[in-house]
Amino acid sequence: MVIAEETTADRTDQQYMARALLLAERGRGRTSPNPMVGALVVDDSGIVVGQGAHEMAGEPHAEIHALAEAGDRARGATLYCTLEPCSHTGRTGPCAPRVVDAGIRRAVVAVEDPNPLVSGRGIDYLRAHGVEVSLGIRRDEAEKLNRPFFTWMRFGRPFVTMKVALSLDGYVAERRGAQTALTGPEASRQIHRERAEVDAIAIGSETLLVDDPLLTARGVYRHRPLVRVIFDRRLRTPASARILTTLSQGPVVIVTDAIVDDDRRSRAERLTDAGAQVEVLDDGEPERFLERMLTRLGERRLVSMIVEGGPALHQAFWRAGLVDRVQLFVTPHTLGSDGVDWIHLQVGQIAGLSDLTAQPFGQDVMIEGYVHRPH
Repeated sequence: MVIAEETTADRTDQQYMARALLLAERGRGRTSPNPMVGALVVDDSGIVVGQGAHEMAGEPHAEIHALAEAGDRARGATLYCTLEPCSHTGRTGPCAPRVVDAGIRRAVVAVEDPNPLVSGRGIDYLRAHGVEVSLGIRRDEAEKLNRPFFTWMRFGRPFVTMKVALSLDGYVAERRGAQTALTGPEASRQIHRERAEVDAIAIGSETLLVDDPLLTARGVYRHRPLVRVIFDRRLRTPASARILTTLSQGPVVIVTDAIVDDDRRSRAERLTDAGAQVEVLDDGEPERFLERMLTRLGERRLVSMIVEGGPALHQAFWRAGLVDRVQLFVTPHTLGSDGVDWIHLQVGQIAGLSDLTAQPFGQDVMIEGYVHRPH
């Protein structure tokens, strides 16, 4: 077997792309429904003459910032970009023609854009206009960076994180119907940092009735409204729920089955009067309720969503194959035999998650892994 040796050029491309990926992080929590993208312009002597990131949806893309900073020094230089330059007009103009017009000689691209409006067309445009293109440098890292965007583009639904706090003996509450705070302050801060980044948070009606939560991002700055989704097939959410006092933080969407009688119609009207958006799925196929409702949420341009509970909703998402990431916050508390079970994941199912990590937050440990690989 012949093993190809890594060349100096390969190492250089890897290093510059790593820097571009770090730049892309500047857009975390601010670019949705667009991806996070970073770009560098490097001249023939290896000097970075321009750099940029896509920092907010609707604003210039990373390549445009990098080319503007480079100016005339972009002519004959190499562009490093974590995602394929776009070739279509959205809220901003296409990037690929700007790359050509700037005189870029070579473009190093981490991964193709899964958007069907691009999907290789940007790369084809560059090559057709004499730009040498190298593709696939740090591809896996680039896909991982934008897992939610890739999921939304490929499946038309949000990327779903199933999050739960568990006692040391595996329970989510000390007894049915009891509010039970498990995570310490360090883990709670991490949970709210995640809330500051995602498009939506979801709970089931049982969790709403027991906890009456606000589902806001507290102690952190959030750049966009946060959508709160309540899965409530029986329409049990009261119009007096505390979450309906937080509409300045973002919309509350209550998703439910067909409204088939006057009582449910009246409840839906009271919720609407209180400011909720009632999303009714009334076209049959109840066994595909979650899948079809996620498609509806995807149509709202929601790219990422944390499902915070409770166990019945988690079980339904898991069985439907709609969980992309699992976050377990394991706490040092024990709740005893009256505790409320979570879903029963086997050790092999947890060990089988990809990119499995464990990270301490005070006395709690967050175990995180991905169900679906980015490819």
